[in-house]
Amino acid sequence: MDAEKHRRALEFVESHKKDGCFLLPNAWDVGSARLLESAGFPAIATTSAGIAFSLGRPDHGYGGGRLGRAAVLGRVGEMAAGVGVPVSADLEDGYGRAPQVVAETVELALGAGAAGGNIEDFTGDRRAPLYDAALAVDRIRAARGAIDASGRPFALVGRTDVLLTGGTLDEAVRRANAYLGAGADCAFVPGAADGATIGALVKRIDGPLNVVMGLTGGELTMAELRELGVRRVTVGGSIVRAMYRQLADAARELMEQGTFTYAANQLPQDEINALYRGGAERQ
Repeated sequence: MDAEKHRRALEFVESHKKDGCFLLPNAWDVGSARLLESAGFPAIATTSAGIAFSLGRPDHGYGGGRLGRAAVLGRVGEMAAGVGVPVSADLEDGYGRAPQVVAETVELALGAGAAGGNIEDFTGDRRAPLYDAALAVDRIRAARGAIDASGRPFALVGRTDVLLTGGTLDEAVRRANAYLGAGADCAFVPGAADGATIGALVKRIDGPLNVVMGLTGGELTMAELRELGVRRVTVGGSIVRAMYRQLADAARELMEQGTFTYAANQLPQDEINALYRGGAERQ
């Protein structure tokens, strides 16, 4: 990591400790990362769903077929090298149950140039969808140890999928606070999308909170999330899913109607070329 990227990574880590709320949009390849960077975002995140879909694979969930760690971190490395802003990596469950595997994953993410990353407690097993709470804490603690040993700036996010798997708000709060106590810089509770739930989380969690918007087209705005006390907002795979909707609609129109109205709102070729011509200088 060069000096400028190191400085920006430090600023990114510090942004989790300051007042205010910031938006971290999620990219899935170098092209999407550069487009988001060009819009003015000072940092971006990756989306495991978007990376998987772009390679014709399912996202981490119940069932097989998920991408392996090497493929995901390879894409993370490409994005980190392809943009000038910090990249926070979606590291899913750390690609292994054992804390030492999670630590190794974080070390590899650091080596790939990531300035942050989240570790979740979702297992992908319907019979036990969350890692045991004590083990989940040990996994975050191992990730923190790997970061501290590296001496590199890295914003660690402890994610709990309690709400997504049918658990209670109380359990989500307990786990989020435990992850913060184990060394996470920020807690992440996906599944909280309404003002009442988010407000309760902000009040009861002893540290900065990340929420994800765009999963259901929720009506809360950045201004409202800021007023609620949210520190960080991500959008998960919602951008890439919106793009896949456009692709599916175009394919259906071509196949079923033989018309081309899908092309009416495309970005001009020259505009895209100009965007990527400047970014090519980094590689």
